[in-house]
Amino acid sequence: MPELPEVETTMRAMRARLCGRRIDGVGQWRADLRFPLPPLLPERLEGRRIDAFERRAKYIVMHLSEGLTALMHLGMSGRFLFDGESRGMHEHLTFRFDDGSVLRYVDPRRFGMLDLVPTAEWRAHRWIAHLGFEPLDPAFDGAALQSCLKNRLQAVKTAIMDQRLVVGVGNIYASESLFRAGISPARKAASIGPVRARRLALSIHEVLEEAIGAGGSSLRDYVAADGQLGNFQSFFRVYGREGKPCATCGEPVSRSVQGGRATFFCRRCQR
Repeated sequence: MPELPEVETTMRAMRARLCGRRIDGVGQWRADLRFPLPPLLPERLEGRRIDAFERRAKYIVMHLSEGLTALMHLGMSGRFLFDGESRGMHEHLTFRFDDGSVLRYVDPRRFGMLDLVPTAEWRAHRWIAHLGFEPLDPAFDGAALQSCLKNRLQAVKTAIMDQRLVVGVGNIYASESLFRAGISPARKAASIGPVRARRLALSIHEVLEEAIGAGGSSLRDYVAADGQLGNFQSFFRVYGREGKPCATCGEPVSRSVQGGRATFFCRRCQR
């Protein structure tokens, strides 16, 4: 599943090429996504100018002229791709713009989502309103993280992946952040004191920024909007490295399962 760095990379590519462009046409080829597409989607989008992009959690937020905003989630395998070959069987939407460029939404597993909402109301949308801290926001520091974790009885890895507390920290980046912070993924969230919380908040921020700089991680389906693969997987310190030596101490990297997800960690370095 695309996580925060992959969504941020996609959003930035769309922003760079599409801000100020007018949508000349929308082809809707399949409607079988997780939720039904909005009624009259092509008619509601055609002729509108794209004014701005931003990201909230794993949602791409596209602000359009005349007070309309599109909320888009890539789901498990969705991706936006510029230009390229004509539509295949997994292409759901095709956007054509006034400069002749084309953006395609492709989603083999069909878990993506798209909705339209008045711009003034998008933060209150049911997909958005419950979301927690943005980990790249300057306000997300050790104190903010500790406030999220206090009284939480689950493991810290499970807690930092809870979108109601902190958004966008998926499985890969949770493992990598906890390793850098020297915190066991099994440690109880409520036991994280100020020092560990400060280290973990900093590690989350650093890992996500580095991953964005590398274009995200390409393990299965993810490619950037320009068709390029992400490269952060080349810099994983623990994720997917079971049995290989820890880069810090040489101890074999361990693997466990938490909440049905694989967790990778060093038993010696993480406490």
